[in-house]
Amino acid sequence: MTNDTQAPAVAGVPSSSSSAFSFISKGWREVRDSADADLQLMRDRANSFKNITASFDREIENLINSATPPFSVPPIRQSSEIKFMKKFHPKVSEFRRVYSAPEIRRKVMEKWGPRANLGIDLSRIRNTIAAEVYGIEEEDVEGVIEFNKVREGRSERRDEDVQFGDWEPIRALKTRLREFEKKNSKVEIFAGFKNNEFVEKVKSSLKAICKEAQESKEVPPLDVPELLAVLLRQSGPFFDQFGIRRNICDKIVESLCSKRKNQLVLRSLTAEELPAANPDKINDELDLRIASVIQSTGHCSEGVGSWTDLMKPDVTDGKRHVAIVTTASLPWMTGTAVNPLFRAAYLAKSEKQKVTLLVPWLCRSDQELVYPNNLTFGLPEEQENYIRNWLEERVGFKADFRISFYPGKFSRGRRSIIPAGDTSQFIPSKDADIAILEEPEHLNWYHHGKRWTDKFNHVVGIVHTNYLEYIKREKNGALQAFFVKHINNLVTRAHCHKVLRLSAATQDMPKSVICNVHGVNPKFLKIGEKVAEERELGQQAFSKGAYFLGKMVWAKGYKELIDLLAKHKHDLDGFKLDVYGNGEDAHEVQSTAKRLDLNLNFLKGRDHADDSLHGYKIFINPSVSDVLCTATAEALAMGKFVVCADHPSNEFFMSFPNCLTYKTPEDFVIKVKEALANEPQPLTPEQRYNLSWEAATKRFIEYSELDRLLNNEHNGATLRKSNGKIIARSVSMPSLSDMVDGGIAFTHYCLTGNEFLRLCTGAIPGTRDYGKQHCKDLHLLAPQVENPIYGW
Repeated sequence: MTNDTQAPAVAGVPSSSSSAFSFISKGWREVRDSADADLQLMRDRANSFKNITASFDREIENLINSATPPFSVPPIRQSSEIKFMKKFHPKVSEFRRVYSAPEIRRKVMEKWGPRANLGIDLSRIRNTIAAEVYGIEEEDVEGVIEFNKVREGRSERRDEDVQFGDWEPIRALKTRLREFEKKNSKVEIFAGFKNNEFVEKVKSSLKAICKEAQESKEVPPLDVPELLAVLLRQSGPFFDQFGIRRNICDKIVESLCSKRKNQLVLRSLTAEELPAANPDKINDELDLRIASVIQSTGHCSEGVGSWTDLMKPDVTDGKRHVAIVTTASLPWMTGTAVNPLFRAAYLAKSEKQKVTLLVPWLCRSDQELVYPNNLTFGLPEEQENYIRNWLEERVGFKADFRISFYPGKFSRGRRSIIPAGDTSQFIPSKDADIAILEEPEHLNWYHHGKRWTDKFNHVVGIVHTNYLEYIKREKNGALQAFFVKHINNLVTRAHCHKVLRLSAATQDMPKSVICNVHGVNPKFLKIGEKVAEERELGQQAFSKGAYFLGKMVWAKGYKELIDLLAKHKHDLDGFKLDVYGNGEDAHEVQSTAKRLDLNLNFLKGRDHADDSLHGYKIFINPSVSDVLCTATAEALAMGKFVVCADHPSNEFFMSFPNCLTYKTPEDFVIKVKEALANEPQPLTPEQRYNLSWEAATKRFIEYSELDRLLNNEHNGATLRKSNGKIIARSVSMPSLSDMVDGGIAFTHYCLTGNEFLRLCTGAIPGTRDYGKQHCKDLHLLAPQVENPIYGW
């Protein structure tokens, strides 16, 4: 058994020897192949160097041949530089032959061993050139080079020589070449090259590049006064909440900028580019200063890539989408129902944008409280047909815009409609481009939904109502007005990019400008034209005296009217006034007038364009609670006299000759007698146009900055220097105001989500979400299904 087990081991000896031999052979083959590959790589490098030297030889020959002009010129004596290049030529050829010889591999292997690296010793070239320059042997070259190194270390180096290190022969070669160029400067071939237009352009471009680099380095950073000015300017809307007027902040910013104006404000500009001192240009100068600093740092950003941009729609159909959201709807004859309707019609008339009008839908129980003459609608389509028919009768054209509805509830205490749920969700995301919020403070008091500026690219708010004036007339009105004022500022700032105030009668809000963007019904302008024609023919246009028309509530001017007439009852003896209106305070107003024995004739309210009102010559409106009285504009359009108070709400009408304003009760009597004794002047074409909706729409597009959006222009993307140079304004520039606005919006969202806090501030119960009746009327999903809340 033992012999059997050992037999295979003895037999395996020759097998192990053959395996070891094959392994050694394989290793040797690999070493040989690797060595052959290395040798082939060495040959390739030697051949490449051979080609380089050949091209260098050709360049030297061309340089020598170019020294002799091809045309007839006086013979040029070959200088020592040309002789030097001829002497240098064989040295290079010899160098090429030596390093490309096949024996080099054997010599390298013998001297340095098999791991030697085939490198080229450039010191040989250096020594050869130095020997030719100094006329010495190559063995003495090293001492000369060391001497030159010591000398160069003691002296200041020129910029053009730094790139060559301390190699003195190259510096001597360049010096002699310059001398050669000067000696032959009269030769036309060199003169033509010097005067070449291409060379001049290259030089000028290099100078411009150097100049721009120097200018960018000269832009100083923002100093402390400038940083304070930027911070104060961005915090301007925030100071509004504390009652600090905006002009005070502007003066502080102006003083901070003026201290540095002559030193650092615009140091990046030249002396003649410095703008003159003008307070109106302080903001532009500060923006230009910031842009210059950012540009000098090399920062460039267009604000693209923000995650919020992904939620905003792209305009791909060539038309912008405009959504007009209002707080009332026909047949309720109020300003927030009529004016947004005309705005939608005339914006859609231009066909540059698609328009959607979003109006509140009331349940039948609320319709009976709001709409006149017991008019109610069972379906939204019925109310939409009523609105379109009413509009087409007055504008004379078919307006192509869409009408949508959102849930709303009527508040008896506030006498207004409060939105129920998130109003922004009724505008599809694909149409969420430009939003126009009619009464933005009203829409957002209890808004618990998406922030308007997050969903829309541009949000414009239009302030219609002076709520503070109404609130001050209530119990504890001063305290309520204080809180409402700040709430209005906060919600409009958080949800609007731009705010338009119809007149200065409204509270000063952040991001706001004053502009009348309302017009009058074209029907009233036609009535005025008819009256003017009758007067030209010698006919009597006005057969009646004075009248007043408005909703019969004390805040609509009835209190002021009764006070004026009661105080000057004897001065206006025989003066009769017809009053048209319906309202909650009708009984109290009529009983008070009867008790004071005033000559007032109360009639039911009617449309201002009714034929029964055409014959009146004087329209009296003593109201100081209106922001911009539509009835006053309509009376002027019909060619009547208007007697109104000297108040910011009537500032737009003061430019018309038929508008008679008074400051005191005594002045009121004088204006009324003046109107009774004279005839109103006919309107000029320019005055008639200023009252039209065409002019109002033009003003609206301009002041809301929609003209740039509708024309796809960038707003505020660039700043222009006085020399015409454009500086890009970084969109990603950090803004304290934007961060504060976002914080305000988030806080407001959290507070309005609490039902207890909503009820404490006067909200209608159940208005955080819409109810079952709204779901049935508008075919909506239940709020629990639309916005489910997941929990354990």
